Amino acid sequence: MIEVNQLTKRYGGFTAVNGISFRAVRGVTGFLGPNGAGKTTTMRMLTGYLPPTDGNATVAGYDVFKQSIKARQHVGYLPESVPLYRDMTAIGYLMYIAEIRGVKHRRERAETILARVGLANRANSQIRTLSKGMRQRVGLASALIHDPEVLILDEPTIGLDPIQVLELRDLVRELGERHTVLFSTHILSEAEQVCDDVIIINHGSIVAQGAPAALRGELERGGRVLVRADVAIEQLLPVVREISGIGSVEISLNGVIATPSTTDDPRPQIASAIVNRGWRLLELRPVAVNLEEIFLELTRQGNKDAEAAEVAE
Repeated sequence: MIEVNQLTKRYGGFTAVNGISFRAVRGVTGFLGPNGAGKTTTMRMLTGYLPPTDGNATVAGYDVFKQSIKARQHVGYLPESVPLYRDMTAIGYLMYIAEIRGVKHRRERAETILARVGLANRANSQIRTLSKGMRQRVGLASALIHDPEVLILDEPTIGLDPIQVLELRDLVRELGERHTVLFSTHILSEAEQVCDDVIIINHGSIVAQGAPAALRGELERGGRVLVRADVAIEQLLPVVREISGIGSVEISLNGVIATPSTTDDPRPQIASAIVNRGWRLLELRPVAVNLEEIFLELTRQGNKDAEAAEVAE
């Protein structure tokens, strides 16, 4: 389990992480945000590599800052750039990490973990001869070697080909059955398929958190709707645009998409406007929202708020 309370990191006058709080339990929690949002800084604080300016955090019940050694014994960390000794063999490297971690029966454990990450047949290969995807797996194996309760994975799929991404995605999903996994990724469709919960961070602050389905439901409530009628789109567009409470209207493949300016459901007014003109209403439904659209909507609004704050200053 990971518990974070008002965690803050400042570099001089710049606030990289701004008082964030969240809780992650067994399963896979996605940690999403654009470049520079504060994801890596947060992960480095949770693993004890970076001290916070303020706030606190616990990993597996241990305070990351006051009980740093204990906390590190219960966490496995895969950084964005995996530090490997390329002249060592895969099994030799894992046995070396196991020795540092105080793991007993090091060879047996290294062989077990290599099999778990799908590298049993490359155990005796030098790391320099492995593909990038295989090196990522060696890095993941080193994070798993001491069987930690918590796994923190920072952009583990960067630079992998599509097949390697699929394989690593399946592995992360499997790891979530036994571990608390904090999984940073830029591949939003991947997060939606792999993660039980997601945390979206922007400008150092959390802008949303929860299960993907719950976030999707929140955004769909009073959200965009698709409208189709038995008239030309050119006729339909101005009618929908003039309806009270509609903020914007755009043309879709076979109709128009209306975005309300309030949280009220606009469908009754849209239906009335079309029927009153004697047109047949063919379709009127909420637009399906995926995690990518949620991410873009929330970060776009966060960017607007940040720009407004800068202007006010």
